[in-house]
Formats: sequence, C-alpha cells, structure tokens
Amino acid sequence: MPRRLLAEGGLSLRDRIGRGIFSRVAGPEGPGNRARIHGTPGPRWFGPERPVRRVHGDAAMFIGGLSALLLQSLHPLAMAAVAGHSGFRGDPWGRLQRTSTFLAVTTYGPARSAQEACDRVRAVHETVRGTTADGRPYSASDPHLLCWVHIAEVDSFLRAHQQYGAHPLDSEGRDAYVADMARIATALGVPDPPVNAAELAARLAAYRGELRATEEARSSARFLLLNPPVPLLARIPYGVIAANAVSLLPLWASRDLRLPRLPVAEGPCVRPLGTAVTAGIRWAMAPPRDAS
Repeated sequence: MPRRLLAEGGLSLRDRIGRGIFSRVAGPEGPGNRARIHGTPGPRWFGPERPVRRVHGDAAMFIGGLSALLLQSLHPLAMAAVAGHSGFRGDPWGRLQRTSTFLAVTTYGPARSAQEACDRVRAVHETVRGTTADGRPYSASDPHLLCWVHIAEVDSFLRAHQQYGAHPLDSEGRDAYVADMARIATALGVPDPPVNAAELAARLAAYRGELRATEEARSSARFLLLNPPVPLLARIPYGVIAANAVSLLPLWASRDLRLPRLPVAEGPCVRPLGTAVTAGIRWAMAPPRDAS
C-alpha cells in the first residue's frame, strides 16, 4: 500500500500542498533558484552544522517573518522607506519571494553568490531615500536604520524558532545564530552587529526610545493581518500564523499598533494552534519520499 495518498497526476496530497506553498513563497523561478543555490559547488558562508541553517530551514519562519515585519514597522523611518518605495501593497508576493530568495542564497548558497546578493541589496538601498510626513529625512543605507531592521529580524526569527521550531536551539546555539546573522548584516553594511543573544537584547533595548507606531505602520499591520493576499482556503491557517506573529511581539508593540491581543489566552489557545499549523507546513514541505 502507498504510504501517502496519491492525488491527481500521481502526486500525493502532501506533495501538492508542499508545491503550492513553495510556489507562493519562492515564485515561478523558485525551482531553478533552489537548484542553483544548493547545486552550485564552492565554499559557503555557513556549513551544514551552523544554526542559521536550522532556523531558516524550519516552518517557524512563516510566523517569524510576519512578526519581523510588524516589529520593523515600529521605527518611523524604516516604515516610511517601506511605504514609499517597496510597493508591498501592489506586489506583496513579489516582495516575499525576493526576501525568501535572498535568505536562501545567503544561508545555503555559494559564498560568491551570497556576497553578490548582498551587493545588489546595498545598491538598491542607495536609491531609497526621502522625507517622512513630519519632515525627517531617511535613507535605507543609513547604518543606524540598517541595524534596526537587522536586529528586529534576527530577534523575531529566533523567537519564532524557539517557540515553534522542530528543534529549538540551546543557549550556545542561540548565540551562534546571532553570530551567523552578523555575518550577513556586515555584508549589508551594518558596521557593528550584535554577535550573541545578550548583545542582541541590549541593542533592541537601545532603540526603544525611537520606536512608535505611525499611521503608516498601523495601516501596514491591518493590511498584513486583516486583508492578506491569500486564497480563501488559506485564510484560516494564515489567521493562525498572524495571531501567533502578534503573540511574539512585546506587549507595548502590539498595543501601539492597536492589534487585538489577549495574553492570557495565548498559552492555552493561540500557541498550540501555531504549533499545529507550523507542523502541518513542515509536513507538507518535507522532501518527497518514495511511495511503497
């Protein structure tokens, strides 16, 4: 008997779901990019034993990535740059696909490809500049702003992995993950990124006085959480991912963004559902096995 139910075209239900998720996240060029990233010989920035590979290869990244976008939006200058230049409303899937490809290249790809990817991002950052609604200038290449975007991302990815990942990191592994991400941050132009969990926490705290939810940030949060560009059948699992992304935020952040939240229910209700959804994604996207 086959181990997995075969569906239309000889593909199992699991493979069909997995391919559907991958096509959304990686885009039409995803299969080709994946083959080049993993199949091109040469040295890598990170060997197979490095924690960055464990974290970025886990389904918990779906929750961590959304939580990172919400947290990053709380810096008014970062949010102004996104609102004015990213086109995330008109092409949200394109933005996701570009981000996922960048993470894949820098995490798993040859060192030369990883550096080229960072160089391309830096070139784009040089063109992203403007003025906020209250008259403050911003530039995406500003090292201080780059550092905020980096540490918000690292913290969110790590929190999600520790809560929902299949194999959470120990204390040494968490420090090593922050150090791995510092390698990428340096290539993107962050001059002094944190290299362990304690430094990451201290750096986040140092930005607290600069953070607040602008109307642009609240509008972005509503778009991401309440009006996601996902098919109707995906709305329920996406809603679970969204609720868990919010649950990872500091309480002050969710309040500032005016996001509905009931902390007392997160432990018994929200997070078990998040664990179930990430387990389902992990199951669907596992490498195919031969039926027998």
